[in-house]
Amino acid sequence: MLNLERLRTLDALARHGSVSKAADGLHVTSSAVSQQLAKLEREVGQQLLAKSGRGVRLTDAGQLLADHAARILSHVESAQADIEAQRGQVVGEVRVGAFPTAARGLFPGMVQALLAGHPELRVRTQELEPEQGIHRVIRGDCDLAVVLDWTNKRLPVPAGLAQAHLLDDAADVAMPVDHPLAGRDEVDLEEFADDDWVSWPEGEFCHEWLTFTLRSRGIEPRIPHLAAEHHTQLALIAAGCGVCVAPRLGRGPVPDGVALVPVRRGMRRHVYAVWRADADRRPSIRATLAALTGAARALEEA
Repeated sequence: MLNLERLRTLDALARHGSVSKAADGLHVTSSAVSQQLAKLEREVGQQLLAKSGRGVRLTDAGQLLADHAARILSHVESAQADIEAQRGQVVGEVRVGAFPTAARGLFPGMVQALLAGHPELRVRTQELEPEQGIHRVIRGDCDLAVVLDWTNKRLPVPAGLAQAHLLDDAADVAMPVDHPLAGRDEVDLEEFADDDWVSWPEGEFCHEWLTFTLRSRGIEPRIPHLAAEHHTQLALIAAGCGVCVAPRLGRGPVPDGVALVPVRRGMRRHVYAVWRADADRRPSIRATLAALTGAARALEEA
């Protein structure tokens, strides 16, 4: 009889690619992972791992069993969802990730609603960039993630994930108050062809969106400054370092010396939640989604 927890360990190794990362994902030690995998090899009577440099890789037998393990764990997730749905109680733990401005704008209202309405539910939150959020939901390390894409650049959502729209978030251009366009009611992006830009770090979805958008408007962007936090970006703008896109969700106070001007052809982020479709019936997922939707609605009505 195959042990479910050992199959879960093998699945974690297959998904994460190393013993140490599998241990981090399972919140156990690396030695515990190695012990579980050694026991699993004895159970099946075949070698599942082979050395590869300083790490390990799955053998053909290991990959075959890992594929079965992923399907088995998906069925277990579905069974747990059915049991929770039949019981109808919002209990246990729910893990929610969101990109930073969504975490700032939505998490306080979401957590407050869940604590008030479902005191037996343990809520864990963390900041995750959109791609990270999707990957962690797929791996089972996160139950639900708040992600984003833009009107002109969509974020691929893999099969097997369900999603629900939360809100559309408008974005402005932030510039120093002495910028020639700071007093305008609206601007076009083409008017910033000669400006330096402050952007998100390279490799992040929003950085790729910005360069794609500017180039689609005939602008080859000059981006001397990269910052993950919007507050850091706005501080650089206040110092006269260029201009940046400033979404409104979770924006917070704007520093002195910064002007915000809407874009004539509006820039909007689509903000939505994603979760594993096989967990769709879990009351904790439904309750968390309702709390997120309520927090988003409150922002739009404010």
